Amino acid sequence: MPDPVTTPQTPDAAAPEDARRHRQPVSFVRRSARLTTGQGRAWETRRQRYLVDVPRAATVTSVDPDWRFEPEAVFGRRAPLVLEIGSGQGECVVASAAAHPERDHLAVEVYTPGLAQTIVRAGHAGADPGRDGGAPGAELDNLRLAQADAAELLATALPDGGVDELWVFFPDPWHKSRHHKRRLVTPAFAALAARVLRPGGTWRLATDWAEYAAQMIQVLEASDDFRNAHGLGAVAPRFDGRVLTSFEKKGTAAGRGVTDLEYVRR
Repeated sequence: MPDPVTTPQTPDAAAPEDARRHRQPVSFVRRSARLTTGQGRAWETRRQRYLVDVPRAATVTSVDPDWRFEPEAVFGRRAPLVLEIGSGQGECVVASAAAHPERDHLAVEVYTPGLAQTIVRAGHAGADPGRDGGAPGAELDNLRLAQADAAELLATALPDGGVDELWVFFPDPWHKSRHHKRRLVTPAFAALAARVLRPGGTWRLATDWAEYAAQMIQVLEASDDFRNAHGLGAVAPRFDGRVLTSFEKKGTAAGRGVTDLEYVRR
């Protein structure tokens, strides 16, 4: 296994200050920016290719409320936009970007190692199989990454109705009762999701915590902005575009079943 390295001057380095400055509970806790050698190389040499330069407000994950993300300008075309919040190691978003070049993809993640690993995966997904060892070849032109608080990004930066699909897969369940206020899927967040999703757009969710799944259903069934694609209170079949990740395998091994949900913007 490669020796871990620490990438200097990354946003994660300011974790304590970031936590102190947040006035409202957030759905994430800042972590170390330790990268493997391969991740560090990808971060240093290729992040400019994928990482969106998000102007900050008060914290290192904040979004300047005057800044706007313009998909057509960023991707150089008009195409359906898939937005994944909490993209983790990038398994789902990279697989989708490689399989669906007709769609554009924006992955939102706060953790530098996850973003760096996504860049590594993107290089392999665009690799030329004729090159020795599967070395990175063509890049994925339909993929961009944003290191930002998703709630702030949805609140001001994205255009109204500019997203065709929103993905929230395995958000932190914050399973202790005193931490439930940190959960991502709340009525307030649903309102933000409704703003950016086009009418008829799809919000896909997945969790391996049954109690959190019940909360998600309660929140979205109560929203006037969404309807359940499979009937009132129903769960969805597994989404084919949600690849099986090591995280999901661990949850399954621990006896936790996965709940998929699918809601449509009214």
